Amino acid sequence: MKKRKCILNGVIALIISQCIVKILGLVYKLYLANKQGFGDAGNAIYNSGYQIYALLLTISSIGVPNAVAKLIAEKKFSGDNKEIAKILKSSLVIFSIIGIIGSLVLALSADFISNKLLNIKEAKYTIIALSPAIFNVCLISVYRGFYNGLNKVNITANSQTIEQILKTVFTIILVEIVFVITSANTVAMAAIANFATTLATLCSFIYLYRKNNLKDVKVRFEKSNVKKILKISIPISLSAILASLNRNIDSITVVRFLKDSIGESQAKIQYGILSGKIDVLTSLPVSFVIAIATTIIPKISLLNAQNNKYGLKKLGKTYILFTILLVLPCSIGIIAFSDQILQLLFNNTNGSILLKVSAIAIIFISIEQITHAILQGIGKVFVPTMSLFIGVIIKIILNMTLIRLPESYFIGGTVGACIATLICHIVASNISFRVMIKKLNIKIEIFKYVLKPIISSCIMLLSLYSSYFLLKGIIIENIAIILAIVIATFMYIASIFILKILNQEELSFIPILSKFIKFGQKNKIYKKK
Repeated sequence: MKKRKCILNGVIALIISQCIVKILGLVYKLYLANKQGFGDAGNAIYNSGYQIYALLLTISSIGVPNAVAKLIAEKKFSGDNKEIAKILKSSLVIFSIIGIIGSLVLALSADFISNKLLNIKEAKYTIIALSPAIFNVCLISVYRGFYNGLNKVNITANSQTIEQILKTVFTIILVEIVFVITSANTVAMAAIANFATTLATLCSFIYLYRKNNLKDVKVRFEKSNVKKILKISIPISLSAILASLNRNIDSITVVRFLKDSIGESQAKIQYGILSGKIDVLTSLPVSFVIAIATTIIPKISLLNAQNNKYGLKKLGKTYILFTILLVLPCSIGIIAFSDQILQLLFNNTNGSILLKVSAIAIIFISIEQITHAILQGIGKVFVPTMSLFIGVIIKIILNMTLIRLPESYFIGGTVGACIATLICHIVASNISFRVMIKKLNIKIEIFKYVLKPIISSCIMLLSLYSSYFLLKGIIIENIAIILAIVIATFMYIASIFILKILNQEELSFIPILSKFIKFGQKNKIYKKK
């Protein structure tokens, strides 16, 4: 019981950490988007370089934590600290080498990437500023896997929070300094903003290193451990690489295909709106789903090892339902209030149509994330890879076709890129979802999983509209929209209980929501057992 509570506390800490990371990420991105001399043009330079960095980072480090955690966990029960230290040392050696190679490749190819791939020559300096971070993150990934394997998830969560806090602080301070020194030079501010990431990752690595109580254990490097790690991490990394590649398609194609029709300068601004505003806002709801998906993989793996078909089926259905309930109102709310949200955060409504289209994709990206986690938990690691591969191919073809169309066609320009993303995730999520329900023998009831959530979302939307239009005549409009969102959120939660969308057993599967069972019993929504 104590062990289970410890694990649960770590899971909750990881979810809270992810929430903090995304909120702070939104803070510094809002700062950059609204900073004099930065804006949409600066976002284009900043984000194009960052996306290439993210792709190389995915290739070099994603999948490492899970692989290391699995090997560490196997040795933990024997209590052999020397064997654990051997795995850690082997991992650090091999991924130090990979990290150095990744950093050098990024730095040395910065000119080629910015001019030939991105068509944004100013991105060269942001890429160089980010290159050392690949080495840092490779080592961070090893340490996070090490602590996860020891069930010290709190350390991983703390490192993520520290990294994001410092990234936010460093970004704002350094950009302000460069703003004064260079008289608001956009290229210099974009480069230093990305260098803040390098500094933050270095601090995160130092924190993780200092927490290691086995660093004084003397052991030798073993090649056999490296083979084990690579064997486990490569299949998981393939899915992550494809997801990262999918995000890079826009950075490579948007400016390239738009500049002939609207000019290079305007094309960069359009990409800046897409990457610096739309992607930031739509990734926020998805980030909560990703945090949840990460935490359920061990639970799914355990049930699968026990051949507990009922538990797998119930857990799969519960988290699919929870995902729908989480993202559906977000998607509908963003579509209905896209102008107000952009005005509130960025002081303009540029990109409203892009935000509406991208908000629909939130639903399918989230379902894709949770189904991929379930499939990986039951050992079907290549299904997510294949579904994403098909989705990426569709995204490339549609980007090449739709972006070239005039914006007056509604499906042309940057709107075309958003439509391509939507269709990509509809296809990918559909493939994975069908495989999942077949493997777990799940039946999805339309009334419970679709109609009731839609009714609750409509109640939320009605509350949002009515409270907003009532309040905006009394108080400042920006405050009115914030209060309206709070009121609509409470109405949405209440409607979920009134319609009994989640039963007691389903609530018990979700640590945060399980506390509502007593509330439901007290108010005679649920029967006492």
